Amino acid sequence: MSSTPAVYADLPLFPLHTVLFPDGLLPLKIFEARYLDMARGCLRDNSPFGVCLLKSGAEVAQEDVPCVPETVGTLAQIEHCDVDDYGMLLVRARGTQRFRLLSHRKEASGLLIGMTEALPEDIPLEGADRLAKFGACAEVLERIIGTIRERDADSVPFAEPFRFDSPSWVSNRLAEILQIPLRARQKLMELPDAGERIDAVHHYMQQHRLL
Repeated sequence: MSSTPAVYADLPLFPLHTVLFPDGLLPLKIFEARYLDMARGCLRDNSPFGVCLLKSGAEVAQEDVPCVPETVGTLAQIEHCDVDDYGMLLVRARGTQRFRLLSHRKEASGLLIGMTEALPEDIPLEGADRLAKFGACAEVLERIIGTIRERDADSVPFAEPFRFDSPSWVSNRLAEILQIPLRARQKLMELPDAGERIDAVHHYMQQHRLL
């Protein structure tokens, strides 16, 4: 059983031009005061923040330009942080669980605070056809990771352990690394069914002759 609360009444949100998947790594360079304060609070309380794809608006605050996040995002837990020579906070966070944004408000600092509900884990993979597609996807991902490791072992963009036996983990990692448009990547993250995501990434790789 997950100990993640079913509802977060006051979840700090970090809208970005990126899609975070469960178990995905998120490196951040934080310099805006609202997000520096957010990160300090998360570190102090060992609490997550929410990452949402920007539906409209900009990552850096702009006067009179509202920031509108997508309604499905992923909780992010800070795993490591450091400060560079210029005072910028260097953070590495990891995605944990998807959530649905029920409502949000903007604080005086500009930070968005959301009320969210946790989304369930993926529906398990079923069916011989999808299992075969999953096997092919896992082989491709293993080759991709092997190729990256040969070039530079420290540049693999995924956190260990590598779970090649998990349809959710494999489909999420492929959705992160394939050259998929952001809006399509968001739709893949939102899918409640691991089999549907496997179908989608398998089809993409067939189209682009990666299988």
